[in-house]
Amino acid sequence: MSEQNGAKSNGCRLGCLTMGLLAGGLMLLLVGGAVFVAIAASRQMAGTHGHRFAHAARVTGGEDEVPALREIWSSGAETGTKVVRIPLTGMILLGEGEGWREDTSSAAAALRAIQRATHDSEVEGILLEVDSGGGGITASDIIWKALQDFKAAQRGRVVVTLMGDVAASGAYYISLPSDLILAHPTTITGSIGVIMQSYNVKELAAKIGIRDETFKSGTNKDLLNPFHDVTPEQRALLQAVIDSLHSRFVKLVAESRKLSEAEVRKLADGRIFVADEAIDRHLIDGIGYRADSEKEMARLLNVKEISVVRYEEEGSFLNFLRSHRGIGLSISDFLRPRETRLLYRWWL
Repeated sequence: MSEQNGAKSNGCRLGCLTMGLLAGGLMLLLVGGAVFVAIAASRQMAGTHGHRFAHAARVTGGEDEVPALREIWSSGAETGTKVVRIPLTGMILLGEGEGWREDTSSAAAALRAIQRATHDSEVEGILLEVDSGGGGITASDIIWKALQDFKAAQRGRVVVTLMGDVAASGAYYISLPSDLILAHPTTITGSIGVIMQSYNVKELAAKIGIRDETFKSGTNKDLLNPFHDVTPEQRALLQAVIDSLHSRFVKLVAESRKLSEAEVRKLADGRIFVADEAIDRHLIDGIGYRADSEKEMARLLNVKEISVVRYEEEGSFLNFLRSHRGIGLSISDFLRPRETRLLYRWWL
């Protein structure tokens, strides 16, 4: 009898616990939904009150070509020449989500903003605010090209870059299309170069009894396999790739900053510079703050007043969770293996 009562008691506890967890989960979803709705409503209000009434955005094109972004008046004169402020922070990588529209990285958001600005005939300039140690080679190059396309799409357009704490390697690369580069007095920039890193665990694996079994179609198919030594031939092969990508970086710096490639190569060994040093080496144009970047933008556009707008994403609840990692963590963040990448990245 006592055993039956004990079983019933345990069953009740389990059932109550399950119901409690379900109720807690439902409550969490409801609270999360309410928070999202509140944030969306406040952003909508901001869009209503901060929107440029004097300038109707003239934008045409498909959604992937011209992303659907909400335009908000950020600063400056409401009726001035239209300029878009675009921030880019953190690692420069694209395609980190499940698709182009799912990528919530700052680099992807910046790319979408550049594309939107490119197709808006009212936009005369971009204020690019960069705070990044660099990132992927191709991602950096794609953003560099997008800024070039922005300027080429309409005569007289201007790009001004303002650097934050760090604007090194790939972050310096994407600044090169700028008509003017400003840095804060405390900015670190430079690190012109390419890095690629892997690990060799051959000896450790042998000690703990792990053996590699790789089937491949050619000698170099498992290049940088951590269970094997890199041969001299493979080192030469990898170094040739890195040297080629480095040469492209050097060439673009020389063209943009009106320096000789020989001058740039002396600086392009990966070293970093504080703002004053970067000015002395002609890598940037001056030191200033956001207000200074806006004044320089007006000067370059030859106008008295500019109206600075910014874009906000028209995000779903799922994208909201993904972009606020403290609320919506993905298990893939913990399980994703470290990849070997070629990077325009200041190594920290």
